[in-house]
Formats: sequence, C-alpha cells, structure tokens
Amino acid sequence: MCNHLSRCHAEAQPGPEKILVKLDLFSFLPFRLNRLAAEVSTALAEEYQQRYGLDIPGWRILATLGFREDACTAQFIAQCTRTHKSTISRAVNALLERELIERVENEDDRRELRLQLTPKGRALYHELVPRLKRREQEILSCLSARERDSLADALGKIERHLDLIQASHGHDDPVAVKQKASVG
Repeated sequence: MCNHLSRCHAEAQPGPEKILVKLDLFSFLPFRLNRLAAEVSTALAEEYQQRYGLDIPGWRILATLGFREDACTAQFIAQCTRTHKSTISRAVNALLERELIERVENEDDRRELRLQLTPKGRALYHELVPRLKRREQEILSCLSARERDSLADALGKIERHLDLIQASHGHDDPVAVKQKASVG
C-alpha cells in the first residue's frame, strides 16, 4: 500500500509510453462516410460511365449546372462538390470538347467566364436524372421511409454544422451562401 497519495496515483497511471489509443477504422464515422460515399458514387457511376462516357467529376459538373437555372463558375462547382479545382478544370475541358457545356461571359463582370449546359448537355442531364434517381432508390431500398427521412435530416444537420456550401443555394459567392445558410 502506498504511503503517499501522490505516489499511489502516479503508480496507478500508466506512463505515456504505455497508453495505447486504438481506432477501429470501421466504426470511425469519417471513414465510414467516405467509404459509403465511394461505394454509392461507384454504383451511380455505372449508369453514366459505360453508357455515356462520363466520369464522376464530369457528372458532378453536369448535375450542378443542370440543377441550377443560371450559369456558374468552375470555382463555384469545385467548392460545392468539394472537388479539387484541377480535377474540375480537366472535366470542364472534356465537357467543352463534347459540347455538353459552354462558357459564357458574366454580364456583371466580362472578365469572368461562367459555365452552362448546352442543349445537348441539358438533354443528357434530363436523360440521366431519372436513371440515377431509380438507382438511388435501389440503394436506399433497405431503409424505410422514416429511416430515409432520418438519414436525410442527420446528413443535413452534419452538413450545416460543417458549414458546407450547397449548390442549391444558387449563389456563386461563397460568403453569400454562408450568410444565407446561417439565416435559414
């Protein structure tokens, strides 16, 4: 038995070299979300890669532009989709070559070029969306309607907590998007 309380406490506590903190990667939320996102993206990519020759960054550009009513910058798409700007740049060039998107001048600032779908790109977008929505339903078919709603709510809450920019806000200005998100 220890005579001094401080000595007993010191002996009971393992030294820094003895403390081993382990992380179960398969129960670690960031890993699980990343793995799930990769699997879902791969499952959806089957719909547009083989049939239409689109890669994931190309689809993300088409999806962002197809959802929006107005043109936007490649930088905005990179921010919204959390895709590196060089990856977006390569995908933009490929989509321009295929005449699925086009560059247009910003009416307020002629130095800035924005992207928008061409009629060919819009037709492809409208052809793909129902296929991808069906595939999404297949993926989520293991969840009840209530579980789907709960999942959407939980993901939205995490996204808001992390202050993610959403393409659905319809702004190219990240500051305006943040301000709008914090108000709503």
